[in-house]
Amino acid sequence: MKRLRVFSAFLLLIASASQAAVIVSGDVANPGPVELPAGGRLLDVISVAVPNAEGYWLAGGLLRQSLIEQQTRLKVGVLFDLDVLRRMALLFDRPSRAALAQRVADEVRQMPVTGRQIADLDPVALEVGFARNIRLDDGDRLIYPTRVDEVEVVGAVDAPCHLPYQPLQEAREYLQGCAISSDAEADYLWLIQPNGASQRVGIAHWNRESGHFPVAGSKILVPLKNDDLDPPIPELNQQLAEFIATQLAEVVR
Repeated sequence: MKRLRVFSAFLLLIASASQAAVIVSGDVANPGPVELPAGGRLLDVISVAVPNAEGYWLAGGLLRQSLIEQQTRLKVGVLFDLDVLRRMALLFDRPSRAALAQRVADEVRQMPVTGRQIADLDPVALEVGFARNIRLDDGDRLIYPTRVDEVEVVGAVDAPCHLPYQPLQEAREYLQGCAISSDAEADYLWLIQPNGASQRVGIAHWNRESGHFPVAGSKILVPLKNDDLDPPIPELNQQLAEFIATQLAEVVR
């Protein structure tokens, strides 16, 4: 009987150690693992973690183990296309384009595969039903970065460009503060908001779209020109924007 009690206690210890959990970090009152009940959803975890009421919820990130494989393939595809661009640029005697493709590829290699899923992590919106209360899985992570009052311009620029956030400033207007590469696509940019949403925006005179305002923490991707090569690489910039959108602000807390 004593041996049976010891064995039962051992099984309970294993069960408690293997309890499903979601890790929460960043600007929250209770960072760390949060026990995930059966069928647990965002609100179950957020109500325990308690994000800062004055925090920048828009930049919150949901990182999912189930998306790691898909985003790994996306990263590999982006790096492959950048290498094709580099090789084609050398073939067509465009050394500056080749150097740009190599530099961007080096930057992408340094970016982690996060498994980020676009989700509204606003506790109030979740509570009242305005946001989707997503079901979570063991090993998922929630991150609430602190607010960053800047907009970063990346891609076909001479160097990554950090600019002060200006309310109601159009996305294309931020480009005036950066040194844009001669190998940039001049007709479009990609606006990547801090919630992980991205969209292509026309900026030339013939296709100009107004009303696209980056918020604090946004990134603007200046596309790499490739339509003058044979063959072009039409999906490169979209996939590059999609992968950049999976990245998060660094959280040190």
